[in-house]
Amino acid sequence: MKSIFIWLFITFACVPVAFSQTLSEAKELYLQGEYAKALPILEEEYKAKPEDANLNQWYGVCLLETGGDLKKAEECLIVASKKRIQESFLYLGQLYGQEYKFTQSEESFNKYEAGLKKKDEASRAKLDEKRKVMSRLRRMVSNTEDIQIIDSIIVDKAKFLSAYKLSLSSGKLEPFDKIFASAKHIDATVYTNEKGTKMYYAKPDKDNVFCLYSKEKLFDDFGNEKKLSANNFGLSGDINYPYVMADGVTIYFAAKDEDTLGGYDLFVSRYNMNTDTYLAPERLNMPFNSLSNDYMMAVDEEKGIGWFASDRYMPKGKVCIYTFVPNKVVKTIQSEDESYLAGRAKISSIKSTWQKNNNYKNLIALARQEAVVKVEVTHDFEFVINDNKTYYKMSDFKNRTAQSTYSKVVEMKSELKGLSEKLEKLRADYNTASQDEKRRMSSDIYSLEKEVEQLQVSIPQMEIQARNQEIQAR
Repeated sequence: MKSIFIWLFITFACVPVAFSQTLSEAKELYLQGEYAKALPILEEEYKAKPEDANLNQWYGVCLLETGGDLKKAEECLIVASKKRIQESFLYLGQLYGQEYKFTQSEESFNKYEAGLKKKDEASRAKLDEKRKVMSRLRRMVSNTEDIQIIDSIIVDKAKFLSAYKLSLSSGKLEPFDKIFASAKHIDATVYTNEKGTKMYYAKPDKDNVFCLYSKEKLFDDFGNEKKLSANNFGLSGDINYPYVMADGVTIYFAAKDEDTLGGYDLFVSRYNMNTDTYLAPERLNMPFNSLSNDYMMAVDEEKGIGWFASDRYMPKGKVCIYTFVPNKVVKTIQSEDESYLAGRAKISSIKSTWQKNNNYKNLIALARQEAVVKVEVTHDFEFVINDNKTYYKMSDFKNRTAQSTYSKVVEMKSELKGLSEKLEKLRADYNTASQDEKRRMSSDIYSLEKEVEQLQVSIPQMEIQARNQEIQAR
């Protein structure tokens, strides 16, 4: 019995030690900026002690920095701020900035600054950096484009191109792996123009950085690979998801860069034919860009519709495809209402972007409509029998005699075409010929003209004969 009490004493005595060691490890990871590693440990500790101010601070920051539940992060940081934990104000300012609540963001930054010691240069530098990010976001939100987003659909990231219902005149979008053979999966897309004469695509270079390339149709295959920009459009990261407008000049693409908001941002550039280079790319306004990945912009001029993809608010493996009505001229939203601007920038509500009294039902249906590939029917000839009947091939004839007669018509038309071309060439050569050649050519021209005239008279007569033979036999 005594041994049991000793065992229980040792077991329970060790629990606080184990707890302390786990929390100590999590705190060390937190201080090193290893938020993803610290998060699961802090989450468990927070569940055990939800009122602990320090745990609320650490857990809230980890949620914020890893893109977790921002609502929970705010809740935790507010608890920490009420306990006057100084760092909480800094991260509340960052969180409110990411939610485009700029007034609250600045208030939190001011509270953080007010509590700093005069010689704490490291903390002031950290505050300045976060204020710069917040200020930049504020400028971008104030320049949110007034665009009508009429539809959205959530799809698997692996099959997201299935949501782009481009008309035939707008070209074709396909996964890289479908067009090019590769030993491993390449997460990229290929755009081919309407005529199928040129393709644009992304692939990794020798440094494993994605760059844009093009190929041209050469006989039965594509070749002449060319990198679109020698310096990768002046951007430092991956460039992917190209789409070229029908003008062959305007190109949309997504890129990662040190200045991008969150992963991929959408850009537009234009080709300069005089220098065979592309102009410096322009980053698109919000709501096209966000703090998440935004990519694959495509504009269908025939339908008057555009699409872009974003993983904002999306679970892992999913992506939202937004459908919008392109503006002919960029127009930004004019409003002093911070919450309204934030909602439009984040696409909090699709219907809030709609113009009053506009019905987008038909446009939405058009956006979802698959392109119909027209199958061209080739005809051997076109021969009108009567107002209700036209024949296009010999098997259409019911009467063998009529069929035989019209067979001769086809032969005569072929002969007429050959003679007419020969006559046209002789007449052209006649103008530059010498006098001796002209005398000889005159005779040839005269003979050909007689043959052409005879055929031009005979063919209609034979057609009438074939038509009558067919009609009488029916």
